[in-house]
Amino acid sequence: MDWMAWSGGSAPTAKDIAAYYRSRIAAGELEPLAALPPGRKLAKHLKVALATVQSAYDVLKSEGLADSRPGSGTFVAETTDDASAQDRARGFLDLQGELSAVTAQLAELCERVAKLEEERTDSA
Repeated sequence: MDWMAWSGGSAPTAKDIAAYYRSRIAAGELEPLAALPPGRKLAKHLKVALATVQSAYDVLKSEGLADSRPGSGTFVAETTDDASAQDRARGFLDLQGELSAVTAQLAELCERVAKLEEERTDSA
């Protein structure tokens, strides 16, 4: 297991864990069929509930980036004809970046609207 230096301060969430493995897959650091750490071992190391790790792995499976085999563990998805797990992970990272930008723009617009409403109320 190579996620030994979690530096996020508090314990990671399922979203954090999924993002970590998604970025490693996108970077090609985890090859197709590479085993992800056993859930119990990772949960113990990160001091989180097993359900947190399982939830993160479920996210990766729903994105087509991982597969699980009962009794064997969770693995990076095998390359398919349409797109490799690495390509899919890159796509998710791109979408995540775009969503962050849109969220920031929306927050800015909300602030501007609130300011305009305040000015309108003050002038009335």
